[in-house]
Amino acid sequence: MKNILTAPWMVEMIRTVTNMYDHGWDERNGGNVSLLLEESQVNDYVDGAVLREIPTGFSCPELDGKYFLVTGTGKYFKNVQYAPEINLGLVRLTDGGETAQLLWGFADGGKFTSEFPAHMMSHAARLKIDLQNRVVMHCHPANLLAMTYVHMLDEKQFTRTLWQMCTECIVVFPDGVNVLPWMLCGTNEIGEATAEKMRTARLVVWAQHGIYGAGKDLDETFGLIETAEKAAEIYMKIAHLPLVNTITDDQMHQLEAHFGVKAREGYLS
Repeated sequence: MKNILTAPWMVEMIRTVTNMYDHGWDERNGGNVSLLLEESQVNDYVDGAVLREIPTGFSCPELDGKYFLVTGTGKYFKNVQYAPEINLGLVRLTDGGETAQLLWGFADGGKFTSEFPAHMMSHAARLKIDLQNRVVMHCHPANLLAMTYVHMLDEKQFTRTLWQMCTECIVVFPDGVNVLPWMLCGTNEIGEATAEKMRTARLVVWAQHGIYGAGKDLDETFGLIETAEKAAEIYMKIAHLPLVNTITDDQMHQLEAHFGVKAREGYLS
């Protein structure tokens, strides 16, 4: 078998979570990432032997037999680059999603993130919208988090505010940003609520907590969150000041036409 640490998807996962930590998005053991892989992508790196089976605590028949590289519970992103075999795990879902077969990783006896249900439910929801969406990423960007304390949580208004902060925002996330009020994390309930929100947007803000993003690969998903966080940073710098200029709806329609995107229905006049 080939060395799994040389697999392109492993190299990219390690690079991405390290970058997330360096950006200040994932303090201590905060945040989690899951990457959906094809069997053909993993066959050269694992022999299919099951190291142990871990109950998932939920059912998701749509993901039965799917492979995921996922960060571990209680693990610090800053340590992934030094000990990936402890901080990451490769699992295959079975029993209608109720069991995760560990094929590699979590070498210290650990298991996947406590937000695993939210990740898997979000994967299932996004795959129904776009089969190319293979990443779910959760983190705690400071400005987006701060924004949920001072901005109304209405999804349309929250989205429009972000769109108005940076010209590129409507191009990067024309489907907008969905928002959940504070909910207890690590539960099936917040997983189900997040998955429902994922049906209409690739970004879901958890008020007073962080954000979920979904995309076709790790780079795209990172960039999606990065763009929203930059917009939130600008907002937090100017929210207390009188607004003299803004990006108008007419200008955003020009962006739609020029870049071939379509803003979420009803969000622009």
